[in-house]
Amino acid sequence: MTTVAYLGPAGTFTEEALWKFHERGCFGDGEIDTLPVDSPSAALNAVREGRAAWAVVAIENSVDGGVTATTDALIEAPGVQIFHELELPISFAMMTRRGTSLSDVKRFSTHPVAERQVRNWVKDNMPQVSFTSASSNAAAAQAVAEGTADVAAAPVRAAELFDLEVHASGIADLATAQTRFVVVGPAGQPTERTGHDRTFVVFDLPNEPGTLVQALQEFAYRGVSMSRIESRPTRKVARTYNFYVDLEGHIDDVPVAEALRNLWLRANSITFLGSWPSSTTDSREDALARDMERLEAATEWVRKAREGR
Repeated sequence: MTTVAYLGPAGTFTEEALWKFHERGCFGDGEIDTLPVDSPSAALNAVREGRAAWAVVAIENSVDGGVTATTDALIEAPGVQIFHELELPISFAMMTRRGTSLSDVKRFSTHPVAERQVRNWVKDNMPQVSFTSASSNAAAAQAVAEGTADVAAAPVRAAELFDLEVHASGIADLATAQTRFVVVGPAGQPTERTGHDRTFVVFDLPNEPGTLVQALQEFAYRGVSMSRIESRPTRKVARTYNFYVDLEGHIDDVPVAEALRNLWLRANSITFLGSWPSSTTDSREDALARDMERLEAATEWVRKAREGR
């Protein structure tokens, strides 16, 4: 039986994504055994240590941006890469122990990313509550069941699992909110090219003027579009950064391969984190406009970093 690690306990959106991946056959044709853990890092370490064949983790939220706990964990140790993705529409239910009114609750709990997605609803409907973060939305529901919180924002399934009362559902301050989840496994041969793919790389550059702009131009010269770029501290040397870039295309596409080959010549290090079928579609005009915005933002970020701001 194939073991799949995920951010638990049961009832999280990550678990929902896990079962959708299973329906698509992303873990093979056999049965699976789920392994709930308390963080994306723990899920990926379960793969690295051989305790799980796969891990499912959230990597990007349309409201809050990249999930830094996941992006940091992907490169904290070698040996894993991404093979599949899906986007899951996100909305929440407000749940309490049975017989509790929303007007009586004081302690509100959910994952910090979820809190930012329901903040306006909470302000309008439960202005008296104080917020306590939880490791996952389902963990918040469990805290309500155990009496350490009064109300949680979580998937409806969590209310069923922990025998809680749902007072409102379909809650999302932004109706179009989605979270992108990925399947991570041991590093190996990338998922087969489809012609509509995504490639993810992480690199760091010499601390010299213009290096980031020059690196990103390797993609622009070859018409390789970026769907996301962000920076995170390397945690090795102060004021040094890793750059995380999602590219539209597969590493077997000649333009992507050539861009990465030339980036390797410029970078201090580069880590390939997979090529896999993309779950999103943009027009070429939208992609080019987005790339220009990201290039301008990255240039401005470097300028401010140089000025020490």
